[in-house]
Amino acid sequence: MLKVGVVGCGAIGSIICRALDKDIEGAELVAIHEHHIENVDSLCAELSCKPKIMKISEMVRNVDLVVESAAAIAVPQAAIPALENDCDVMIMSVGALVDGQLLDNLINLALEHNCRIYLPSGAVAGIDGIKSASVAPIQSVTLTTTKPPRGLAGAPYVVSNNIDLDAFDRPKVIFDGSAIEAVKAFPANVNVAACISLAGIGVDKTRVKIVVDPDSDRNRHEIEVIGDFGRFTTEIENIPFPENPRTSYLAALSAVATLKKIASPLQIGT
Repeated sequence: MLKVGVVGCGAIGSIICRALDKDIEGAELVAIHEHHIENVDSLCAELSCKPKIMKISEMVRNVDLVVESAAAIAVPQAAIPALENDCDVMIMSVGALVDGQLLDNLINLALEHNCRIYLPSGAVAGIDGIKSASVAPIQSVTLTTTKPPRGLAGAPYVVSNNIDLDAFDRPKVIFDGSAIEAVKAFPANVNVAACISLAGIGVDKTRVKIVVDPDSDRNRHEIEVIGDFGRFTTEIENIPFPENPRTSYLAALSAVATLKKIASPLQIGT
């Protein structure tokens, strides 16, 4: 049985915990870590497995896999001690890994301790295609992310440029740049950009457009990949979490699917 600890019990973390409690065969939730005690109390009240509340330093000594579902700042806090204690790691806040030094550090630790680092595909489809295409040269990868105004509220780029998101009466591109620029400008919105960049041609070469759409109630991601293999595009419309409109429901489902894959003897897809 795979023993799992979850760091962060917000919108995504809560779904992961509930899935481990009832739906993932071969894995069990044994520990959680969360700063907001009200989240812990309400969540634990509905779980039948009754995980223990632990500090990360204790958690990594009692589990086989640590799942980070908190925020980018929590990635090194959770992943480094986990790998140092021979635990595998699943990272939801993929945007943290655009820091090449952190990524290299985690990979080196994983190699040293014979561990695995799992990055779920998140809120998009097509990661398997990008990985396959990258075996031969890829010329370009472009991500166009369209969100309603509330899904972009508070982003550093929006704040620093004094963008009034409620002033738009039609879809408008408010950002066009590299993935590494996008992750810094919209850290709570574009884990997708980081993930497709790591799967493909890197954060400096992957292009990202951010569109605000006042008439949309969904998060839409369009990916275009051109390479030696040919060309493919994917488009997906995600329902945002009511509690956190910056997060898509599919991102949480991808985490559950990844856990099922880890725990299963049958592996499907690239």
